[in-house]
Amino acid sequence: MNRFISLQADDGHKFQAYESGSPDSPHAVVVVQEIFGLTANIQATCEHLGRQGFHAIAPAVFDRAMPDQILGYEPDDIEKGLTLRSQIPLDLTLKDLTACADYLARPKTGIIGFCWGGRLAWDAATLTRRFSAAVSWYGGGIADSLARTVHCPVQLHFGGEDHSIPHMDISKIRETHPETEIYVYDNAGHGFGNADRHSWNAEAASLAWKRSTDFLEACLRTE
Repeated sequence: MNRFISLQADDGHKFQAYESGSPDSPHAVVVVQEIFGLTANIQATCEHLGRQGFHAIAPAVFDRAMPDQILGYEPDDIEKGLTLRSQIPLDLTLKDLTACADYLARPKTGIIGFCWGGRLAWDAATLTRRFSAAVSWYGGGIADSLARTVHCPVQLHFGGEDHSIPHMDISKIRETHPETEIYVYDNAGHGFGNADRHSWNAEAASLAWKRSTDFLEACLRTE
């Protein structure tokens, strides 16, 4: 099952989401977009997780600022995405992520995010208690919120050549949260997991996916 659906957060906001996999899948996960919207890559990510045994759903978090926004990967698109992001308070985005978890209706639900979504996965793990596992790929700004309590197991993936996330930040995360799994891929840059971006690194992405799905499966077991 691959389809767009409409969901509603607890404040009444209605938004689109992309769903893949079956409600009967062994596990459930919320997928959080990059700064570009529900792109073909994010849809493909949901479908990949669906094939791996996950019921996956990705919310259109831009809908709170401007519905139906799917951007490209050029600098102007990044600027537009950042502008849209700035118009959406974090607490409202977390309501959308929580609404997706409620829709999945499992005893344990995971969350995985990329870029902005990677930061949001960290926010969901530290500012809510709705998730049982969180995976972040190249989430920026995590080092700015290390005083928070982490409420579920977290796994972080970074590119060693990602100039937007300083190595010092990664070191700070390791020191402050030694319980967190952290992987750095030496020859990978920002966005290394997105096959539609010039920074895609197939080897790093393949290894990061193996680690991510193994982690989620282990954390989301209910037996």
